[in-house]
Amino acid sequence: MSRFYTLSFVLFIGFSAFAQPVVKKLNAVKTSSAPKIDGVLDDEVWKNVPTATDFVELNPTAGRHEIPEERTEIKIIYDNDAIYVGARMYETSADKVARELTTRDNIANDDLIGIVLDTYLDRINASGFYVTAAGVQFDAKYANQGNEDATWNAVWLSAVKVDNQGWTAEFKIPYSALRFANKDVQTWGLNFVRKRQRDLKQLFWNEIDPKKNGFINQEGELTGLAKITPPVRLAFYPYASTYVNHYPYNTTGVKNTTNSFNGGMDVKYGINASFTLDMTLIPDFGQVQSDNRILNLTPFEVKYTENRPFFTEGTELFNKGNLFYSRRVGGQPIDYDNASANLQTNEAVVKNPTETKLYNATKFSGRTSSGLGIGVFNAVSAPAYALIQDTVTNKQRKVETSPVTNYNIIVLDQNLKNNSAVTFINTNVNRFGKDYNANVAGFVFSLNNKKNSYNLSGYTMMSNLFYTDRKTTTGYSYELNGGKTLGNFTWNIVEDLVDSKYSSNDLGILFNNNYFDHNINLNYNSYKPKRYFTSWGIYGGVYYSRRYKPAAYQALNFNSEYYFTLKSLWKAYIDLNHRAAGNDFYEPRVAGRVYQTPASSGMGAGINSNTSKRFYGGVFYFYRKINRLNGYGYDANAFYTYRISNKFSFGQNVTYSPRVNYTGYSTTDSVSGNPVFALRTVQTIENIFNLKYTFNNTMGLTLRARHYWSKLNNHQYYDLGQNGALDPLTSSHYNHDNDQNFNTWNLDMIYVWVFSPGSELSIAWKASSQTDNDLAKNGYYYNLHDTFVQPQNNNFSVKVLYYIDYQSLRKKKLHA
Repeated sequence: MSRFYTLSFVLFIGFSAFAQPVVKKLNAVKTSSAPKIDGVLDDEVWKNVPTATDFVELNPTAGRHEIPEERTEIKIIYDNDAIYVGARMYETSADKVARELTTRDNIANDDLIGIVLDTYLDRINASGFYVTAAGVQFDAKYANQGNEDATWNAVWLSAVKVDNQGWTAEFKIPYSALRFANKDVQTWGLNFVRKRQRDLKQLFWNEIDPKKNGFINQEGELTGLAKITPPVRLAFYPYASTYVNHYPYNTTGVKNTTNSFNGGMDVKYGINASFTLDMTLIPDFGQVQSDNRILNLTPFEVKYTENRPFFTEGTELFNKGNLFYSRRVGGQPIDYDNASANLQTNEAVVKNPTETKLYNATKFSGRTSSGLGIGVFNAVSAPAYALIQDTVTNKQRKVETSPVTNYNIIVLDQNLKNNSAVTFINTNVNRFGKDYNANVAGFVFSLNNKKNSYNLSGYTMMSNLFYTDRKTTTGYSYELNGGKTLGNFTWNIVEDLVDSKYSSNDLGILFNNNYFDHNINLNYNSYKPKRYFTSWGIYGGVYYSRRYKPAAYQALNFNSEYYFTLKSLWKAYIDLNHRAAGNDFYEPRVAGRVYQTPASSGMGAGINSNTSKRFYGGVFYFYRKINRLNGYGYDANAFYTYRISNKFSFGQNVTYSPRVNYTGYSTTDSVSGNPVFALRTVQTIENIFNLKYTFNNTMGLTLRARHYWSKLNNHQYYDLGQNGALDPLTSSHYNHDNDQNFNTWNLDMIYVWVFSPGSELSIAWKASSQTDNDLAKNGYYYNLHDTFVQPQNNNFSVKVLYYIDYQSLRKKKLHA
């Protein structure tokens, strides 16, 4: 579920619209004196100001107008420094106002009010500012009609007050938090958002029609803005951090406990009204959430979530064409495995960093008045070295696992009529050493007809890998996607082609190449309340895949899903799936070989309870039957959250995923090089526990503990035949004892105190352990216990980040 619950349904809608709807307009009034931001609307400046009211519901019943007892009234004024918002949200009693305390940007069981500003009135891009009834802020950037960047943070002020009539809120949004043109008179796109958590209602000032794809293109307008000047947008974020790390190496010459002190700074500079330069110098990301590591039995790498703020905030331009996987920057050294490749007698690897350290990273982005978006990203990572030690003499040597590396992206994105756009993007990785360099260039487009009822989109890409000892490798790929995007019934057809030499993995992520795929997707959604449902929908899809060269059939899948939103505000869904027998050219791990996959069928269902209740949760179950060797598997998931009070809550998410009598790659015969497959049973349990205690709207403590256990037992081995069938075993040159038992455990406990706007103190404790041993015959609780008694890595850190605004410094100097 999206962190920002209020707009999660809206952003699902898509990218087109009917003919121009009725557009509401609100006139902003200029003031000579700013209101006091205390949440009480008793300032004289709020009198005789036009009011925005008559909000319209999107969920659970689209199109229904708010009733007078629950109405919303909002006013906007402005001066030479900021936009001010005054809002009154009526309720019949204060008890109906949901106000769970959370830390910034984390919305839970809360009523909220928000304003969305499209300062260039392009109906494509916007900024959102929200506050809950508990006084917690949330802000976000929107691009391409509603793609939400929830990691974007601005510095602004807000205050709320709950009373017997409901609650009130006041905002001060400085112009330094916005980008807008330098014009004498301006009109901005505008919408207001209200959430009433008790009834899970989402309401908008300018109506959002769920049959019209898009969110920003259904906004109203803010008029009356005159003679406002974009300020100098310059801010500094210096930081200092200290770390203490303990791991029981218990090895001569290697310290069990180490410490470090770090310092650096982020800089945000508004080059002009449209463009911003973001820089991070010697960044520190040691306090981000730990990765969800798993036992990976596939031939492909695991894609991890990006949790580093600099690489998630304001990156909408760089994500065009899906060429940017930011975890490559500062990721695992390219020659990580070389550390153990050429060990001499009595040598062992005692240290091998899994990540490279960044020297700096820079983002330059913005959009001109003609709709041209320009983005430049650049980052430089330091070299990485593994430490090798002779276990007899204790003599040490270093092996370089990554050279100094420069990562670069250039994007030109031109907005066109009818919410259309064309984009050029180029990514480049330059390694200052013996390793190869890489470049990918592409053209991306999205074209809508005048009514925005049909869309044609896609891209074409070319990759080049530059080697010092052999010819450059050049590859190509393209995608075409066309369909109907308007109304209750929508559809699209997608064609993807990637040749055998195309690779975007140096700065992007591509699990495999050499395929020619087709998808057909059909959707029908009904938003008219029925006897039991407020909305329901049906999805159906067909996926057909072939290998590109030499051409060969790979897969044929049929999928369908049915979802329902009940009047009780519970949600339910049913999934059906059938996979025809196919050919897998990747599972054998040997080029030119194929594995014949069996047909299978699956069915599942899930239900989630009303999230406004003190205790809520859900269950999901999906069963799959394999048409070979009595194979079957299922995924059973259950989760819950219990809110003890508005300050304290906890929850858990448990998934059990057994795979019984599945077949897959096990090892390779050391003499013949033939892939050896196994009939196996894999049992996997993931258990995540979350706890939250929030002291007030600027201070909170969170704890996340995750245990993952996966046990693989092989029952029988097979040779992989040349035709892809599993034949009786004849190979003998491999290790028969290759069962696996993998445990990983992480604990992240973080205290955050926002001691002034934009500035924070954070204290983190991170503990982890990982085992891969021979305890496969033991059960879950034995493995859980074993995880805790294994050597653990404990990391304790303190970080202070301070916000310095140039405008504030300038004003203090002028008044000195």
